[in-house]
Formats: sequence, structure tokens, C-alpha cells
Amino acid sequence: MSRFVHPAGDRHAEMLPHERPPQAPADLNRIDPAIWPRTSTRTDGALTVGGVDVRDLARDYGTPVYVLDEDDVRSRMRDYATAFAGSDVHYAGKAFLCKEIVRWLHDEGLGLDVASGGELAVALSVGFPPERITMHGNNKSVAELARALEAGVGHIVVDSFDEIARLGYLAEQQGKRPKVMIRVTTGVEAHTHEFIATAHDDQKFGLSLNAGTAAEAVRRVLALPQLELVGLHSHIGSQIIDTGGFEVAARRLAALLVQIKDEHDVVLPELDLGGGYGIAYVEGDEAPDIKELADGLREIVTKACVEAGLPVPRLTVEPGRGIVGPGGITLYEVGTVKDVEGLRTYVSVDGGMSDNIRTALYGAEYTAVLASRESTAEPMLSRLVGKHCESGDIIVRDCHFPADLAPGDLIAVAATGAYCRSLASNYNYLLKPAVVAVSRGAARVIVQGETEDDLLRGQL
Repeated sequence: MSRFVHPAGDRHAEMLPHERPPQAPADLNRIDPAIWPRTSTRTDGALTVGGVDVRDLARDYGTPVYVLDEDDVRSRMRDYATAFAGSDVHYAGKAFLCKEIVRWLHDEGLGLDVASGGELAVALSVGFPPERITMHGNNKSVAELARALEAGVGHIVVDSFDEIARLGYLAEQQGKRPKVMIRVTTGVEAHTHEFIATAHDDQKFGLSLNAGTAAEAVRRVLALPQLELVGLHSHIGSQIIDTGGFEVAARRLAALLVQIKDEHDVVLPELDLGGGYGIAYVEGDEAPDIKELADGLREIVTKACVEAGLPVPRLTVEPGRGIVGPGGITLYEVGTVKDVEGLRTYVSVDGGMSDNIRTALYGAEYTAVLASRESTAEPMLSRLVGKHCESGDIIVRDCHFPADLAPGDLIAVAATGAYCRSLASNYNYLLKPAVVAVSRGAARVIVQGETEDDLLRGQL
């Protein structure tokens, strides 16, 4: 079966550099260890993860299917715990949360951040220690705050004046005195997409340092004896590679700590710098080294506080993507291969934006390979797309597959462990795929795939 292979000197040579498609990799069969799960390899030509052949996964669980390398995820939990020894590491559950992930967190000694009552319910359902839970959210409901108080979560990060009053009232009603942190918008412009940058002033999260609302929030919390103010919280964004923004945020938070001490004679013992640490999605991406990151953040906080004449607070970090992202892949089956002469080949698979909205949402980039076999065919400039009724239903905008790619082949997309399942939908009434954990040659379902009965349940 012939496939169109773009010759040298075609119209792409006339494009501006930023418009040109990427160069084809030297080896289309290579599994880059910087991008793929740590146990990934090729065995008899097929991709294996956790010692399990992807062809067996497709046969046993169907496609699309999310595959999570348990040993990879657990090892990254340990990496963070070791690198940040003496500090607190709280996994950001929004990246991907299910009961089994919570069990792994418990085993590895990490804490957990939740951003809704539903995430809190998942954690509590398997007996995760509530004192190791931090409750986030920019608009926590009365019911969510009440549940958090009843459960005895370790920290509640307040995000508005309304919430301070709401939480104070509920705490008094329940006779509780929760530990509270104030989310501060530090004005740092993180080098990331605007939808995942969270520390500039013109957005929904936090209380502004520049406008003085963060300082006013401190006054209001300290005025309520039923709330215990223990620290400040900052989160500058997501998929951050350049850590310079953390230094700016830490210095600005240290200045606020000084202001709090001068105005209220209160020294806050904790500082949470959030998460957002980037991972490698495509060749050339450089994820931060965890130990270097930890040492750097500690040095930043220590220096900023010493210069400000303050004791160094206990540091908390909140990695999510950095723990679960690299250990996940999504497996698809090719349905159609359509040449658009002079442009590219469109490779359509049996999933799409319902199982990975990130490309359509903010232009995320991914690495994809032919996973069910190796090929020595010429590279074919391709666009990996889904089956939804949207032109924007794109999984990988520009990639290369071998020119002998055919319907029935399996495609694997790397680094989909974070946010893909969390953001999944039933658009066009597609079923949400199962999540299958693999380890040491064995596979097991940790989140069941949906059925048509699940789709119809609740409809009257």
C-alpha cells in the first residue's frame, strides 16, 4: 500500500522557520527514555510497558486505553520524597486521581492536594490520612468546606474574602480550628500557555499581592480566632521548565511575610510554592532535574527569608504532572490513513479530543509512534487525529509515521498520564477509556472503561 512521502524541496522549504513541520526523527522506531515510561522498550518489534506487550493490552482491554506504568509512577513519588526530604510533598490530584493512585501515595508517604469535594471523596474512600490532605479551589462550596472540616484535612487554602468568612462561620459551627493558608497572586508571569499560567493578576485564582488584597486577607483571617493562619501559598502555573519564576515568587512572598511580622507580630511557619514542574513531551524538551529543583527552591526560600530577617518556613511543593505524566501512555488503533497530496497524511484513530483535549485546548505537543510493530519504511509527515466531529480534533499536530502505516496498526502516544483522563469527556457519546496499570509483566484495570449503559444511566 503506497503512502505519500514528502520529497525534499516541496512547498515546506518556502515556509518561515516557525511554520515548518518538524524534521523526521532519524529512527522512527526509537523509544526516547526521556519521554516514555521508564520501563518502556521494544520486544520483537512491539512496544512493551511494564513488561506487557501493547498488542496484548489492546486485545484484552480494547482501544483507546490509558496505560499507566506503576513502577514509573511510584519511582517518581520516591524521587520527589527523597529530593525534598525535610519538606512536604503533596501530589496534585487534579493531574489524575483514582483510588489506586491514592493507595500508592499512602505507600510512598506523600501528601495529597484535592481541588473539589469529589477528589476529597476519592481520598477518604480508601482511608487516606486526612491530615495529609490540603484542600484547594477558588470557589469551594459550603458543602465542600463542611466536608473538609468534618474530615479534619490538614490545610485549607483560602482563595477569597467570601471564603474566609464562609470558612470562619463553618468552623465556629463545628467547633473546629482548621489550619489555613492564603493563596497569594504574586504577579509572576510564568513562561507557559495563558490558560495554565496562574500567578498574574488578571485571572481567577488567589488574592493579589500588588493590589493589597493578600495583606487584607491576612488581616481578616487573623481576626477570626476559629481559623489558624499557618502560611502562604503560591502557584505560578503549569508545565514550567524555567524555574526563575519560583525565585521571584519566593522573594515576593518573603516580603509579605516581613509585612505580616511587622504589622501583626506574627511569624508564619509554612510556605507552599505549589507545583507545575514540566515534563518532556517531545524530543528536545528538558524536564527539571528533581534534586536540582529541590536544592534550588530550598536555596531560594532560605536566601529570601534570611535577607528578610525571618526564620526559614517549612516548605511544601505540589507536583502532579511531574509524578504521573511521564508514566502514562494512550494506546489507539488506526482506522483510516488519508493522504492530502502536497500537505500531509491524516491518521485517524479510535479516540481523540474526548480522551485528550489538551492539544485542542492549549496546543499541547506529544510524541507518537507505531507501537504494534517496527518498520523500515520512509517517514511520512502526518497529523494524528481523532474521530470526533470537529476539525480541531487533533492529538498530535505534526509527527512522522512510517509510510507503510495501515488500518489496524496500534499507535501509542507518550506522556499522557497527567490531565488526559482527568479532562476526558463523552463528546459525541464516546466512552471514556479504561485505565490499566502495568508492572513486571502483569496488567490490571484500576479505572474501569465506560459502557453504553453508563452513558444512558440517569437519562429519563
